Amino acid sequence: MTATLAPAPVAAPRPKPLRNPKSLHRLAFLGLLAATAVLYLWNLTASGYGNEFYAAATQAASQSWKALLFGSLDPGNTITVDKPPAFLWVSGLFAKLFGFSSWTVLAPQALEGVAAVGLLYATVKRTSGPAAALFAGAAFALTPVATLMFRFNLPDALLVLLMVAAAYCTVRALENASPLWLALAGSAIGFAFLTKMLQAFLVLPALALAYLVAAPASLLKRVLHLLGAGAAVAVSAGWFIALVALWPEDSRPYIGGSTNDSLWELAIGYNGLGRIFGSSGGPGGGGMGGNGNIGFGGETGIGRLFGASMGPEISWLLPAALIGLAAGLWFLRRAPRTDRTRAALVVWGGWVLVSGAVFSFMSGITHPYYTVALAPAIAAVVGITGSELWRGRAHFPVRTSLTAMVAVTGVWGFILLDRTPDWTPWLRWVLLAVTATAVLALVFGLDRRRLAGVLVVAALLGTSGYALATAATTHSGSIPLSGPRSQQGGGMGMREGSSSTEVVQLLKATGTKWAAATVGAQSAASLQLASGRSVIAIGGWNGSDPAPTLEEFQALVAQGEVRYYVEGGRGGPGGGGSDIGEWVAAHFQTVTAGGQTLYDLTAAK
Repeated sequence: MTATLAPAPVAAPRPKPLRNPKSLHRLAFLGLLAATAVLYLWNLTASGYGNEFYAAATQAASQSWKALLFGSLDPGNTITVDKPPAFLWVSGLFAKLFGFSSWTVLAPQALEGVAAVGLLYATVKRTSGPAAALFAGAAFALTPVATLMFRFNLPDALLVLLMVAAAYCTVRALENASPLWLALAGSAIGFAFLTKMLQAFLVLPALALAYLVAAPASLLKRVLHLLGAGAAVAVSAGWFIALVALWPEDSRPYIGGSTNDSLWELAIGYNGLGRIFGSSGGPGGGGMGGNGNIGFGGETGIGRLFGASMGPEISWLLPAALIGLAAGLWFLRRAPRTDRTRAALVVWGGWVLVSGAVFSFMSGITHPYYTVALAPAIAAVVGITGSELWRGRAHFPVRTSLTAMVAVTGVWGFILLDRTPDWTPWLRWVLLAVTATAVLALVFGLDRRRLAGVLVVAALLGTSGYALATAATTHSGSIPLSGPRSQQGGGMGMREGSSSTEVVQLLKATGTKWAAATVGAQSAASLQLASGRSVIAIGGWNGSDPAPTLEEFQALVAQGEVRYYVEGGRGGPGGGGSDIGEWVAAHFQTVTAGGQTLYDLTAAK
């Protein structure tokens, strides 16, 4: 019997995977950036000029290079805003390039937000992988106060971007003990100082401690590298302080918010120790921050970040971050000194603890939106620890910690949503149901991949709803609030009344260097934005700065450089507004337009 040869069966070709994991992660990252851009840029101009005080400074920067450099309130360079000008450099250049408008005022902050989310992703990915990075980026983008600040023209957007950049550079430095990357981190903090002064330094203890503990180098080298980074901070922040100090005072604007025309005094006083201890700069948060006016942070104390003022802004994932931080540091207690995951927890966890403690106990002027500086660190801690605990969930202590993070997030989110019971009341019950499902699945060890998706939904559902409500709400004034409560921040948070058409037409028709002068920056900003003409803000932000003095104002009038004085501005103690007003009323004729009283400074009595 002879065997017959049959052709060997042809094996079916193995199907190729649709995409490799790297491509999927790259697509997910691009999707995160695209979704963040939509969230921050969608219907952005509905808020008009947002904060008119800073919008007027952007307008001035678009018309005058000197105003751009110093952060002047008006193109004529009488007085600056009460913050350093770095954030106005961005919006001012944007307005110079694309023309001054609501879009060019607000879009820079939105783009800074997208960049901050992308940079946070890149930072977390280097230590904990793409899954943790994606969660951290999404959690950061969907923090209500982040959605608020990246759609509004305050310094905090650029501040947060620069602080995240400093964390990224520090993580890079930790990989091989790089003094260059550490110096770049110091430079980022220095420019953050030029954005919002001493608040930028709150992250320094965490960054320095992480490098001192975990950098793969000898102790002497670590110390020397940190000294070099400190020098980078001093140089990148100090050059502008030196520039202001050396520039002739009669050739630059008065430094708004300072008592002696000094940027350094502004940093240490009104924007520094005065904010922490309440020794200068007006009323403190503790005195004004009760439930009657949530725009000032609430009562000081350990529970402030969870209270009626700051809680809805930032605390959605804060309990989970604290649990995750404690668990992560405990489980990694025996890891090598240079362990990168523990170093990352020192960076982000130290950031949360130091900044959170300062915000909780500072007794000077405090606003709930300050807490945006906590948002990237909280998101990073939850992303890193959640990912690590998920990988180790087979061990009971690890699974218990992860379960606690999920449970406390759902319960706390329910409580926060219940504080606004008339807004989407069904959402809190859905959140509770999803949380219960996730907790039960973890308790009974249902180890399925789809469980990870349930955990993410449980973690982000509450904060996502509040962030979307924030994006759908218009914001104005000086104390914006997130969610559906944006206009409950008290009188200072409300928008200034618009100037009458008649007054605006008068100012538009002027040909003098300054169309008008009025007491207080909010009134001056409204006039300047409406007319497009330079307006002197006598006394700065609240009318209490000693600029211009009566003698200086008299000289401007004598030179024919100011046309009108507008009554009705808001004045404060210590400024020259009352003296100037009395002198104007005694020497010049009145003009009535649209129910407002003006004095024509070219028509003497």
